[in-house]
Parts: sequence; structure tokens; C-alpha cells
Amino acid sequence: MPMPSTQPRRWSEDDVARLVDARPGLTPRYELVDGELLVTSTPTNRHQRALFELAVSLRAYLMEQPVGEVFVGPVDLRLRPGTRFEPDLCVVPAPNGRLANAADPIPRPLLICEAVSPSSWRHDRFTKRRAFQRDRVPEYWILDGDAETFEVWHPDDERALLAADRLTWAPDGCAAPFDLDVRAFFASIADGARLRRR
Repeated sequence: MPMPSTQPRRWSEDDVARLVDARPGLTPRYELVDGELLVTSTPTNRHQRALFELAVSLRAYLMEQPVGEVFVGPVDLRLRPGTRFEPDLCVVPAPNGRLANAADPIPRPLLICEAVSPSSWRHDRFTKRRAFQRDRVPEYWILDGDAETFEVWHPDDERALLAADRLTWAPDGCAAPFDLDVRAFFASIADGARLRRR
């Protein structure tokens, strides 16, 4: 009597494309890393607040330092054959300070940020982080709303830099770095926080 296979299923880019096309909206997110399917559920309200506020801050910075454009996910990002990512947020290059052609594939990001959630923490901290390091993404941030910190990873890092007070990013070609007051950032998105004018 033949034994059932214990090999996990290897997913293809076409398999994942069919799942993405069949979903009713933008969730769940389906991502592919080396044949492994990663599935992430709908983000929470706090998750959305954090990513939106971060995107607004990064956009303001990139208007002054025009090296890139910020995208809020999901975006269709392919770093190599057999991978497909839908990052929460990424910054892609703006060559010569100009936006890329909208019909072109998303270019290799300058920065990727994922906000950790109960359904994504293992993927964000291990599977995707290792793939982003392997594929030389210059900077990868893991936004942890519970710990109110950012983990910062570079391609050759064995340990993350933990940003609990200030988060600084200095992409190539910028005259001044991006600087975020981490405590003020998390205070601004806390339940019950006052809305404020910019």
C-alpha cells in the first residue's frame, strides 16, 4: 500500500497568481518564497494607522529628498523567479527624481517595511526577512506595534538594530537622512490619540 507523500506542496508563481485573481478584495495576501505559500489575513485598524502614518512621513521626506516613491501595499513585487511579495509598504527608486512608468514592474525597492500581526510575525521575522537579505534589499523594517519598536535589517546583518527612540534612514543620493521620533510616532496612532493638523 503506497504511503501518502509527506513532502509539502511547492507552489508556483502561476498558482499564486490564480489565488490573487480569485480573492474578493485585497485580502488575504498571498506571497511566495521559494515554493512556500505565505497567507496573511486582513490587517487591524492599528496596523493600518501605523502604515498610513509611516507612508505620510516617508512621502514628506521623499518630496525633499527625491530619490524614491513610497507605495502602500499590497503591491506586486518580484525580486527573483519563484518569489512574489505583497509588502505592507515599500520605497522604490525614482531615477533622476522622476516617477517610474506606472505600467512597468515594481523595481527593486530601496526599503521594505512589514507591520507585524499575529498571522504574519513568523513570515515577517524569518521567511521574508531572510529572502530580502538574500536578495540584497538595502533596508528592511519590521514595525512592531505591540513592542512599539522598529527592527532594522540590512543584507549582511545577523541581528536587527532595534529602534525604540529614533529611526534613521539614509538612502544613497540623499543630502539628509529620514529621522522618525519612534515614541511620538506610536503615541500618535494609539487608541484615543487626538487627531492633529500637520
